[in-house]
Amino acid sequence: MAPNLTLGSTDIYSARPAVRQANQSTFKYLYFGGLLISRLPKWIEYGAFILAFVAGFINAIGLISLDHQAISHLSGTVTLLGASFLDAPLRTSADLTGVLLSFLLGASLSGVLLHSRTLKLGHHYGLALIIEALLIFWSIYLFSNGSYYGCYAASAACGVQNALATKYSGAIVRTTHMTGIFTDLGIMFGSALRGEELDKRKLILFLLIIAGFITGGTLGTYLFRVYLFNALYIPAFICLILSFVYTAYSKRKHLVTAERI
Repeated sequence: MAPNLTLGSTDIYSARPAVRQANQSTFKYLYFGGLLISRLPKWIEYGAFILAFVAGFINAIGLISLDHQAISHLSGTVTLLGASFLDAPLRTSADLTGVLLSFLLGASLSGVLLHSRTLKLGHHYGLALIIEALLIFWSIYLFSNGSYYGCYAASAACGVQNALATKYSGAIVRTTHMTGIFTDLGIMFGSALRGEELDKRKLILFLLIIAGFITGGTLGTYLFRVYLFNALYIPAFICLILSFVYTAYSKRKHLVTAERI
């Protein structure tokens, strides 16, 4: 029988620890989007590293080319948009708005394809990665012709990826920007200092994402100096390879499951 929580009842005091524990469990479940780190497949760390590498690679090229535009994250772009209203040409404001809307469009595409908040094989993750690759190919063509619209295509690709990773892991894995990762790390360390157990797998996951983003930024900067925008073929082909690997893995898992049945 459920405890009596009516105001004035003596049972409410004995029930408080249980209620508090239940609330904490509920918060943890909601905070991780309904999918805890421990329930993620073992290979998610590798996928997170690779996707962060792709985002860091693309962002580095955006930052050192054209108008030094950040592509994989939007906080700086929103700030620049606000500042542009004061003393920048209208075209600058329009371009910055285009980058923001392109990211939104890319995330919306992922939302249409991935109509679930939980990790399930068979969903259209492979297709989403193919769309990301095509957007990167398109950005190469636009960038190579000196068009700022290349930022739109690259931003849309990052929007697809970030929404894909969020959907794929219940908002645990963010691969196109590091602010949330460092915030979560700070919370983890603060909790550890308070005496709570440190989640080692979560720590490793976050460190791999940071390492992937930094590695992508380093290699992207170096290869841009050598190949200019053609360097973007690397993240594009990585997305295609990931798509094929995921599709093959998904089909294999379904076959194994069918044989067991």
